[in-house]
Amino acid sequence: PNCLAPTASALSSTAQTRSACAAPTSGFRFEVVHQSKRSRARAGVLHTPHGQMLTPGFVPVATNGTMKAIDNLTIQRETDIGLMFCNTYHLLLHPGPDAIRAAGGLHKFANYSRPIITDSGGFQVFSMDRPADTFTDELKGKSKKKYESTLEKVTEEGVTFRSYRDGSRVLLTPESAVQCQKAFGSDIIVPLDVLSPLDITPEKLLDNLQRTHRWEKRSLDEHLKDRQQQAMYSVIHGGTDEVLRKMSVDYLTSLPFDGHAIGGSLGRDREEMVRLLTFLMPLLPSHTPNHLLGIGDTAGIEACIPLGIDPFDPAYPSKRGRHGPPFV
Repeated sequence: PNCLAPTASALSSTAQTRSACAAPTSGFRFEVVHQSKRSRARAGVLHTPHGQMLTPGFVPVATNGTMKAIDNLTIQRETDIGLMFCNTYHLLLHPGPDAIRAAGGLHKFANYSRPIITDSGGFQVFSMDRPADTFTDELKGKSKKKYESTLEKVTEEGVTFRSYRDGSRVLLTPESAVQCQKAFGSDIIVPLDVLSPLDITPEKLLDNLQRTHRWEKRSLDEHLKDRQQQAMYSVIHGGTDEVLRKMSVDYLTSLPFDGHAIGGSLGRDREEMVRLLTFLMPLLPSHTPNHLLGIGDTAGIEACIPLGIDPFDPAYPSKRGRHGPPFV
């Protein structure tokens, strides 16, 4: 069904999902402690089974369960980081969800006792399709280069790709992405989505958005079979098209997600991003955490906090920190 204009059966399924999840996720709560009177900026506390995160705040990327150049014990001893972002794509390929489950979950495997958020793997499936230094440019519509792809096909079932480790074929579905994150035991999990670059046709962008909505609904249904005290965020898509972004908000906020992440291409530059977020943020619920995926340079944070963004999860600050330049 077209998730932007649900059929009667789709509406019935949505109603069943909503009624099956009337109560909030145990151990997870977002508390707004102060709201600015001059903007949408707010101070909050994100409560999870493994502790709290103060928002707005920086969420460092720890791809394989730890940040590069610093160990998790040092992070917990010498920083006040409240939430860490780990990547399902890489953990799926090595060491694998079974090994992590056998170790007692990602917290014990990584020796990290604070909250963890994991993604679905969809971002990496797309981004590993080309060299990392061109991926950001492609999202912004600046790259026209062609590269050999590790992505084999995308169907309604899921996405098939080749492992960068041994070349084996892997099928990632909405259900299997959730099952991986269940094995990890992360505090916040994310549904599988389709990542669209900036320069695609309106028809293809709409098609990707509709599939994303169907995949996110399937992901949520799988999650609700056994919550395990995990929260699940939706991922709002629609590119830079305000109509599609609003459709995405309307559909995904009708489902019982615990919070909302903003994903996909946000424009060619910071000005376009701020213009889009200025439109988008007032549409999102004020009682849930609103997470901006992949953005978090100093100028971006300064621009986005007044718009009501809570957590940010860029790789930029920790990458810069490894190489030593100061922020002034």
